[in-house]
Amino acid sequence: MRALLAAILLLLVLPLPARAQTGAANLIADSLSVTRDGALSARGNVVAWFDGYRLEATAIAYDPASDQLTIEGPLLITTPDGMILTADAATLDPGFRDALLTGARLVLDRQLQLAAAQIARIDGRYNALDAAAVTSCRVCDGRAPLWEIRARRVIHDETERQLYFDDARLLVRGVPVLWLPYLRLPDPTLDRAAGFLVPTIRTTDQLGLGLRIPYFLPLGPSRDLTFTPWLSPETRTLEFRFRQAFRAGETEVQGALGRDSIRPGEWRGYLMAEGSFDLGRDLVLGFDIEAVTDRAYLFDYGFSDQDRLASRLTLTQLRNDGLIEGRVTYFETLRDDERNASLPPFVGFLEWERRLTPAFGGGLTLASSFEGFVRPETDPAFESRDMARAGLSADWRADRVLGQGVLAETALRLAFDAYLISDDPENESAVPRLVPQGAVTLRWPLLRDEGKGTTVLLEPLASIGWARAIGEPVPNEDSLLVEFDEGNLLALTRFPGADAVEEGLRATLGVNLVRNAPDGSEIALTFGRILHDEEADFTETSGLSGRASDWLVAGHVVLPGGFRLNGRTLIGDAFNIGRSEGRLDWSNPRLSIAAAYVYLPPDVEENRPSAASEWTVDGLYRIDDRWEISADARYDVALGEPARAGFGIGWRNECVTVDLSVARRYTSSTFVEPSTSFGLTVNLNGFSTGRMAGTVAGSCG
Repeated sequence: MRALLAAILLLLVLPLPARAQTGAANLIADSLSVTRDGALSARGNVVAWFDGYRLEATAIAYDPASDQLTIEGPLLITTPDGMILTADAATLDPGFRDALLTGARLVLDRQLQLAAAQIARIDGRYNALDAAAVTSCRVCDGRAPLWEIRARRVIHDETERQLYFDDARLLVRGVPVLWLPYLRLPDPTLDRAAGFLVPTIRTTDQLGLGLRIPYFLPLGPSRDLTFTPWLSPETRTLEFRFRQAFRAGETEVQGALGRDSIRPGEWRGYLMAEGSFDLGRDLVLGFDIEAVTDRAYLFDYGFSDQDRLASRLTLTQLRNDGLIEGRVTYFETLRDDERNASLPPFVGFLEWERRLTPAFGGGLTLASSFEGFVRPETDPAFESRDMARAGLSADWRADRVLGQGVLAETALRLAFDAYLISDDPENESAVPRLVPQGAVTLRWPLLRDEGKGTTVLLEPLASIGWARAIGEPVPNEDSLLVEFDEGNLLALTRFPGADAVEEGLRATLGVNLVRNAPDGSEIALTFGRILHDEEADFTETSGLSGRASDWLVAGHVVLPGGFRLNGRTLIGDAFNIGRSEGRLDWSNPRLSIAAAYVYLPPDVEENRPSAASEWTVDGLYRIDDRWEISADARYDVALGEPARAGFGIGWRNECVTVDLSVARRYTSSTFVEPSTSFGLTVNLNGFSTGRMAGTVAGSCG
């Protein structure tokens, strides 16, 4: 506003007609006069603007003797940063450092309204409002706004972008509900400011009714700290989060510490930290830290559903022609039936990979790797084996188009591994092993144009592969859980790690079918099966055991309107259903639904004595532009009982957001009891950066 008034004064010294312009400054009025001594009078539809600032008024008069500018209203001033000032009348000095506006209203960022009997501008920085009312709600004649803060005095600091309230009262529909002698809040144009954030009321069966009050503290432009006291009759807990950005990295630390009635006399808490740093030369150093005082803490407080923690240090270098990755991980179990010492807790991994393009064609990948783990288990009733593996490998792949559009793909791999085994009387201490592998795959993509942009792709495929492990067998530690899906149907091996080898001669038969339409719809199906010349060493429920695997059926359907369905299943020769999973997603402007189903048959080798089967559902329905409801549930089909359920309802308009939620966890264990929690959050919009998208202002009708 100071720039605007300075532009107006610049125009005063010129012999202006009813319209005048100097550079980027403009003044328009129905009539305009300037006397010899420099007095100016502009009347009737006065509009002045300069460099994005705009002023509208009934009349403007400048008195050079008193060096005062008098503006008759109603006047309206808008600034490039979104501030709007209205008043009935104003008297101010030319630089707008000091001014007095009567019947004034100040609007910040087009959302927060500050109305007062008068506004005094002081030192070109402060706006002092006497008998002020502040709200972001629509104000209607004869009806109090949904909420407002009334104060004896409000100071708006334009430099610090802060609002200071004296003798503040919060009113809801005109009814006082809270009084504070002093209150400071950021204006909506401030991105980061120290102060309290939106509190949350939360109650659980174990912790009782509690209040969480976050306090945000910026520590400069690149770091900040948030404290959140959690106060209830059953707990005194302090949550915290620290964030810092560096020139070549970032880090975040969060956690909590406190005492409660669940474990009287004990300090309970958790710590989780993560960060990554660019060391140059494409090297990235990263770390993750996860720690907790006891197995039930994260569940009791609802911080996480994790049943294992992993702390790791990583170093990676990723380039177009190669990869270097090193990783050290410490695992900690939160499960009832596991011992940390026998997980194993300490795991190390190092890999180097280089891609080459040899003169004879194809692509050659050379790699070396080291991995190992340590179990500090001393109880002979539990697993205590330690292992380390060092390996070298060469992988060559090439493809060629044959006649009739048949695509031939060739893959050859040779790996040498040396194992060192300890604390295992059934295996030798040092075991060398050589593993040659190879496969030839034929694909025949057949494309048909059905007209109007619709195409159908039919791709029969067949593959012949072979592998052999030359050397003594080694314990299988890294390939205990095997998946059979469309992603590894044509892989050299279905085992995810290096310890187990899919030996012998095998043939893979399959077909892909894809239909695409111009409206965005897509239907894709994959059928496949693997035949072995000898018994494959897979678990019974993997779908790969025996001489012939189960039939793999997988696919997805995408339809206009946000509908998507994915699924896969394994079908045996007797039409028995094996491992199956499916997911449904449907979203539109009003409704969002996600549902998933998984079924795993019983398998003792995978530590699953009984079948596992469950449904999970998440949904959100927007009733209108203000109301929305959400729900989520997890149902254990195998046990015939729910595992988790939640419901939430939210309401918002231009000035307030209210969220109410309830959640129930049904599962229990030695350390965790079933519990129900309730949450309530009320946010007064207008004191945070930006405006709420999609909200509709209240109506005065």
